[in-house]
Amino acid sequence: MRILLVEDDASLAAGLQDALGREGFVVNHVACGQQALAAVRAETPDIMVLDLGLPDIDGLQLLAQVRQRDEHVPVMVLTARGGLDDKIAGLDSGADDYLAKPFDMMELAARLRVFERRLSSAVTSIIIIGEVELDTSAHSVQVAGEKIDLPRREYMLLKTLMESAGKVLTRESLENRLYSWGEEVASNALEVHIHHLRKKLPDNHIKTVRGIGYTVARK
Repeated sequence: MRILLVEDDASLAAGLQDALGREGFVVNHVACGQQALAAVRAETPDIMVLDLGLPDIDGLQLLAQVRQRDEHVPVMVLTARGGLDDKIAGLDSGADDYLAKPFDMMELAARLRVFERRLSSAVTSIIIIGEVELDTSAHSVQVAGEKIDLPRREYMLLKTLMESAGKVLTRESLENRLYSWGEEVASNALEVHIHHLRKKLPDNHIKTVRGIGYTVARK
């Protein structure tokens, strides 16, 4: 899942990118409201994590502008404004969730996984297709009842495909879900991940749709 993090505290943003990256999320960061609006216009993220105390525009005003554009991106407000009135104002302004600082990273990750399930075809944290079982909460994969270890990128790739079972995902869309802005990506990186994954999964679990991308069929 691609997260747009709107946070002006550079150290906190770096910590969130690192921690959420380990949880299997791709986090792109901007430090002000105008950058956030430009990013949403260019490519709508799967979810926006929004700090309210931005240097150029109040976060609630930014949220209102995003909603005025009829953008349906889910928004989680992450802010030091933790009073009940602040929470009500945030939710009434169009936020989908509200978490006050300081917060527990595991709680943030769990709430983001709820959004992730809403956006995917999966309804629980456990996705079973054929002999492959993927648990998004435990970050684990089993094949025919036996656990297999996957590097982070391979796990993220498999999770993306299984959450969108039945849909063909393009090479570009898969790369966007594996790499954040600024990361160097080798031209054949995706194909290498697919190759390694196929060695560990049942035959034909991941299918190639020539000229378009890849898919995992519903079973």
